[in-house]
Amino acid sequence: MLKFFFLFALSLSSLKAQNKMIYGTDNRKDLFEVKSSLIVELARSTAAMIPNSSIINSIKGTISIVGKTLSQRGICSSERFSNQLAAANCSGFIVSENTLITAGHCMRTALDCSQFKWVFDYAIDVPGQQSFSVQKDDVFSCKRIIKQVLDSTTMNDYAVIELDRPVQGRRPLSFRKAGKVTIGTPLFVIGHPSGLPTKIADGATVRLVNSTYLRTDLDTYGGNSGSAVFNAKTLKVEGILVRGDNDYIPSPKGCMQSNMVAQNLGRGEDVTRITNIKIINKL
Repeated sequence: MLKFFFLFALSLSSLKAQNKMIYGTDNRKDLFEVKSSLIVELARSTAAMIPNSSIINSIKGTISIVGKTLSQRGICSSERFSNQLAAANCSGFIVSENTLITAGHCMRTALDCSQFKWVFDYAIDVPGQQSFSVQKDDVFSCKRIIKQVLDSTTMNDYAVIELDRPVQGRRPLSFRKAGKVTIGTPLFVIGHPSGLPTKIADGATVRLVNSTYLRTDLDTYGGNSGSAVFNAKTLKVEGILVRGDNDYIPSPKGCMQSNMVAQNLGRGEDVTRITNIKIINKL
């Protein structure tokens, strides 16, 4: 049930392993729809994990992101965002000028480190945007995996990545350093559901808290793995989106549609508590 979004195998069997879904109303928004300048600024410190093969360099100091749309990957054309590019495999966010946090199942080995780039500003800034170009300065390589944990017993799941150079002009996200959030606290998430451009999803709360993770009713999908989950009151990161319910289910139309339940139903989505990552307190 890990949140890794394997974009190239949208079969029913693989979708069962994706995890995430919609609880109640679909609260996902594109960046241009977000009214809060504070949240837009937070989004600038989040990044998409995109395969090297989906990145094309230009001679003008920019790179283009290419790939298939959701509908081209077998998702029903009636789904929200079905005509948008779905290029990201996971999400991440910076906690220092050259340190990025993601899910442990997103970045397991040195090979993973070398096969993906971390791209900032993969987002829709205007309605109807179809193509994506970002500055080369906003594309980073993974220099090394500082620490990676994926524990099937404790369910702890995170990775700490050193980027190839400092990130300029973006503020590292503030995060909880001690204690724990309480049940009922409002949350929102910033990341790349189903590999899509940046989406912000709010309207969620904490359902459960244990020593390793939170359980929430965030509207998330595969591709959100590694996303920063924020306390809506403090705007600090409470954790990392890592697991959840099935994203998609078969439609009578022969395509896949979002799995939707009432807000208080369903398995819930799991968030590794940021306080598990002791090493980032020393950065």
